[in-house]
Amino acid sequence: MSTKGTVKGIISNLVIVTVDGPVLQNEICYILTGGTSLMAEVIKVIGNDAYVQVFESTRGLKVGSEAEFTGHMLEVQLGPGLLSRNLDGLENDLDKMEGVFLRRGQYTSPLDETKKWSFQPIAKVGDTVEAAAWLGEVDENHQPHKIMVPFVFKGSYKVKNIVPAGDYTVNDTIAVLTAEDGHEEIVTMVQRWPVKKAVTAYREKPRPFRLLETGVRIIDIANPIVEGGTGFIPGPFGTGKTVLQHAISKQAEADIVIMAACGERANEVVEIFTEFPELVDPHTGRKLMERTIIVANTSNMPVAAREASVYTAMTIAEYYRSMGLKVLLMADSTSRWAQALREMSNRLEELPGQDAFPMDLSAIISAFYGRAGYVYLNNGTTGSITFIGTVSPAGGNLKEPVTEGTKKAARCFYALEQARADRKRYPAVNPIDSYSKYIEYPEFEQYISKLIAPDWIPMVNEMKTLMQRGKEVQEQINILGDDGVPLDYHLTFWKSEIVDFVILQQDAFDKIDAVCPIERQEYMMRKVMGLVRTDFHFDSFPEVMDYFKRMINALRQMNYSEFQSGDFKKYENEVDAIVAERKTVK
Repeated sequence: MSTKGTVKGIISNLVIVTVDGPVLQNEICYILTGGTSLMAEVIKVIGNDAYVQVFESTRGLKVGSEAEFTGHMLEVQLGPGLLSRNLDGLENDLDKMEGVFLRRGQYTSPLDETKKWSFQPIAKVGDTVEAAAWLGEVDENHQPHKIMVPFVFKGSYKVKNIVPAGDYTVNDTIAVLTAEDGHEEIVTMVQRWPVKKAVTAYREKPRPFRLLETGVRIIDIANPIVEGGTGFIPGPFGTGKTVLQHAISKQAEADIVIMAACGERANEVVEIFTEFPELVDPHTGRKLMERTIIVANTSNMPVAAREASVYTAMTIAEYYRSMGLKVLLMADSTSRWAQALREMSNRLEELPGQDAFPMDLSAIISAFYGRAGYVYLNNGTTGSITFIGTVSPAGGNLKEPVTEGTKKAARCFYALEQARADRKRYPAVNPIDSYSKYIEYPEFEQYISKLIAPDWIPMVNEMKTLMQRGKEVQEQINILGDDGVPLDYHLTFWKSEIVDFVILQQDAFDKIDAVCPIERQEYMMRKVMGLVRTDFHFDSFPEVMDYFKRMINALRQMNYSEFQSGDFKKYENEVDAIVAERKTVK
């Protein structure tokens, strides 16, 4: 018999319920008010009182209202038909909702229960299978969607029977499995999994090492992210977080893209809904939306659902990873998720940490980032979740708790800087403060040496040193004036500017420059590093500036030209002619 309860206190969306039986931490309950059932999650239990966070507005809720507990945690439905969906944080299908505004107490299934899928069996009668083993596959928007043994199954099972190839709905029986103790389990195309628990149905989770090519030079060259890696993009308002996210999600070598818009402004989320269906996938030529799932929770939706949305998105990502697919998960913005945690912590009157965030904020962020990764599945194939979150620090302060906590968890740090954005240097990623810890991994070094060249990482480090020296020279010029520093300093500064303008800056709205394949990146990097290693002869600093501006202009025209085309070669010859003018012959 399910546990029931009565509302005895309401603090905004924190409701205290007196219960008449056992309740679980993170259990879901429904509170009845005015003919609607409001969904809520248990976040704390003291004696007979369960503190629950309601995923809806609690306006009109009265003390004395009845609550009914379900006996399970917040779960998501997993099955074919999730791709191209617009979901909210509780996995309701937004396209099935009626009216302009979400109705209180209205919950919809994310899957189409009437659609028939063309099923092809993989497992055979008599096979021994375990959780996440592949039983068969259906084609979902040109992706091989595996029908798996549900993740909740424990131990090994024998396949008693499996349906032949044919068309079935998601709720039709696909297979019957016999457990070790003899009882039988029916498997359909749908399974459920609690969002707060990581899916661990894989054999091994090694350190990731394969480069995830994004086509964005400042990422791929200076601070590479890997398949199954973690990164985050902090930056104040207007520094280009959304444009950078769109570029990565559109261009990265991923099979599935999941966008979790948790707590962003409603107009920004509407932009995602309107822009994503129009974007063309550069890998397939079809619409990018075909392999995308959007989990949206805007800032004017209830704060508790905002917290759930990132977990919902991660669980869906883990489901697709178990099929041996490469998943890219983008969360925008994890600051709003942390604010939801702070709000609930404050209402529970817990001891506050820095800036009133929960004391264990850093541990919560680390546990969440830890769910991403590169895995070897039980059948030997690989799958990955690459997670990139954005952080919106108040006033652009990168020392605030969410940024600091994320820094400890994420391996790549792309610091967007207001000063670079103001100077229209996009992507406005600070090349000195940003980093990728994957460069230090011996496995990555080995991989990149084979993929590009053995001298690649030393050359990248040389470029970063030049950028650091260029910054120091710029500060000295600002203090002492142009005449106050030697000519060599001007040369160092302008050489760092070549790297900045030609390698680190990129035009996301130019058809050619928006996506830069790795062969082109290597070619341009060698060209630029060859130039900065060259000795030039000058008599005065005004000559240096004019000369390097001409060179930068010709190099940028190369970036805007089709690789190795006639125009590309023409501008390259122009660069070589400019170099020959002042090159010091030894």
